[in-house]
Amino acid sequence: MNAVTTAESGRNDLRHDWRRDEVEALLATPLMDLLFQAQSVHRAHFDPNRIQISRLLSIKTGGCPEDCKYCPQSAHYATGLDKEKLMAVEAVIAAAAEAKAEGASRFCMGAAWRGPAGADFEVALAMVEGVKALGLETCASFGLLSGEQARRLKQAGLDYYNHNIDTGSDHYGAIISTRTHQDRLDTLSHVREAGLHVCSGGIVGMGEGEGDRADMLAILANLPQHPESVPINLLIPITGTPLADAPATDPFDFIRTIAAARIMMPRSFVRLSAGRHAMSDEMQALCFFAGANSIFCGDKLLTAANASPSGDRALFDRLGLAPL
Repeated sequence: MNAVTTAESGRNDLRHDWRRDEVEALLATPLMDLLFQAQSVHRAHFDPNRIQISRLLSIKTGGCPEDCKYCPQSAHYATGLDKEKLMAVEAVIAAAAEAKAEGASRFCMGAAWRGPAGADFEVALAMVEGVKALGLETCASFGLLSGEQARRLKQAGLDYYNHNIDTGSDHYGAIISTRTHQDRLDTLSHVREAGLHVCSGGIVGMGEGEGDRADMLAILANLPQHPESVPINLLIPITGTPLADAPATDPFDFIRTIAAARIMMPRSFVRLSAGRHAMSDEMQALCFFAGANSIFCGDKLLTAANASPSGDRALFDRLGLAPL
């Protein structure tokens, strides 16, 4: 039975009532059993040998008023990052055209804002229109949105809006104080109500416990609709941020998080996101086996290093994977 037929037969397998203790038990499943379950779910909904590829560009860098303890773009921390003004529309469209030529099917624009405002928002709308005209899927990460802003982005041709919940609700206050967990959920509601696809996930390795990871996944899976894209990030410790010396995450714990996301949100794209540059080929392969089927390509992920395009191509060749 092919993946499409199987997916059609499993339309009613989506749950929105996960309990935290259920997710904790899932994360504690013997690894081989967990991987088998995740791969089985993955094959029921996706071609296991195809990967969705996105390119992420920072269109406005640094000087963000938020105090996210992992972020080098926060104005609260001295990380040595040079602030950059909002890019010109033409430069963004040129970067998107290059990304398309290199195999990306989705182009994501990120800006270091608490939320878009004034003339900058009008420029960002023009960027979305221009990128969409190239035939690419469009994605934006501009911080908090009002309902009206979400509707205008939809009208401009935006397909996806990224707004991560970052971590579980109990751990959230230890990571960010300038916006609440509910602020993030409110933005996701505005995005969904505007008819945009939701891209929302979190970060592993910020000192959270397994219960916090379970809570994060349960919050995402219990949204009225699962996010169409779920990025799972591995913390990149940045000198100058409060999490610069965060202890390294056990690779198997990260892989377990990927597998649980796949099982809980079976029809979502699960993106192996930040932190890939520090992962071995073997770790990435296990993440793909656990159900990750989306990556960011390019040498830079906003301001942090990313796996090289040539390295990605070589790894895909070795694993028999191909872009969507």
